[in-house]
Amino acid sequence: MAANQFRKLHVKGSQVKIAGVTLDIPLNNVQRRDFQVAGVLPPDAPSYVTRQGDIDIYEGLKAGEFCYIFNSRQMGKSSLIVRTGPKLRSDGFACILIDMSNLGTQMTQDQWYATLIDKIAKSCAINFNLSTWWKAHSLLSPILRLGKFIEEVLLVQIKQPIVIFIDEVDSILFLKFSTDDFFAFIRYCYNQRANNPEYRRLTFCLVGVVTPSQLIQDKKRTPFNIGRAIELNGFKLDEVAPLAQGLAGKVDNPQTVLREILDWTGRQPFLTQKICSLIAKSKFPIHAGSEAERVEEIVRSHIINNWESQDSPEHLQTIRDRIFWIQQSSVKLLRLYQQILQEGEIRGDNSREQIELLLSGLVVQQDGSLRVYNRIYEAVFNQAWIEKEAAKLRELNIDPDTI
Repeated sequence: MAANQFRKLHVKGSQVKIAGVTLDIPLNNVQRRDFQVAGVLPPDAPSYVTRQGDIDIYEGLKAGEFCYIFNSRQMGKSSLIVRTGPKLRSDGFACILIDMSNLGTQMTQDQWYATLIDKIAKSCAINFNLSTWWKAHSLLSPILRLGKFIEEVLLVQIKQPIVIFIDEVDSILFLKFSTDDFFAFIRYCYNQRANNPEYRRLTFCLVGVVTPSQLIQDKKRTPFNIGRAIELNGFKLDEVAPLAQGLAGKVDNPQTVLREILDWTGRQPFLTQKICSLIAKSKFPIHAGSEAERVEEIVRSHIINNWESQDSPEHLQTIRDRIFWIQQSSVKLLRLYQQILQEGEIRGDNSREQIELLLSGLVVQQDGSLRVYNRIYEAVFNQAWIEKEAAKLRELNIDPDTI
């Protein structure tokens, strides 16, 4: 795995040197550099790895671009926007973060839009009485009330540039009513920049496990075709200084250990952080010369073997569930994955099945081809697993003879 690039990383005493940059590691602070595997990392998390996506999203939003980050789960999307918000605030922006998964799905259309407006208002601490305002505009549809709130309340009371982060945007697709109007409204806000200069201060950032084509499902309407796609890839070798710092004091050669970890994870963020955490918590240090053997032992004993019973926090099960969340398409996805596993890679064609498999996180697209993301996935989701899952589908009488 491009081991020559790791030669730029050196550890000596209480210092880590990567690509010519020396970072001091106070030995009495090593134990405080915990790896956080589950949940959103706080902005000051010492194990946070800054990637090109961090730069792209910050520069894009600062320039007023509508942006979106659509990727598989546990790639660090939420942590990225939580880290971007304070940077934009320091530049004079008002930042609003709405986690759509917390709004709930068992509600009426009126309740959902009222809850959304309430969260936006409270995030900005503006002078606004939702109950009174909502009743005063009862003759309007929910989406028109949202538009009226944005134009006559939010843009009037907040004079600085505004960024609204909408996280877990895929949760919206599970509502009992059509949400095409909501995404069409976001596009409307973008288009209004040509007619109303005030809208140039308003920017949206959508984040989730979804594709732009899924946002507006009515094929008779204009698709969601605005915004800049922000790529969020796995860790690059020259980005992992924080991880090297976290391993200092637990391993003799952090650079060699990291090389072995990334060889197993394919630089997938969640798995990389998890293995680093397992090593940091282990009672047994990793000495020089034993890196490959010890990392493999940890990966197999704590992740691969009996994975269904020890997959905590859930990761592998999340991938499996994504493939089978719609039974009618699961056979096609399983067949496609089997082809990739057997052939090593296939050319990408942006088909619906390929996109869905990419969103599961099981495969990754590199140089125009789809391949299994990493060695861990290959070991867990192997041919035996495919045959086992195919047998389950046959029991359900779902396309029984195609796998």
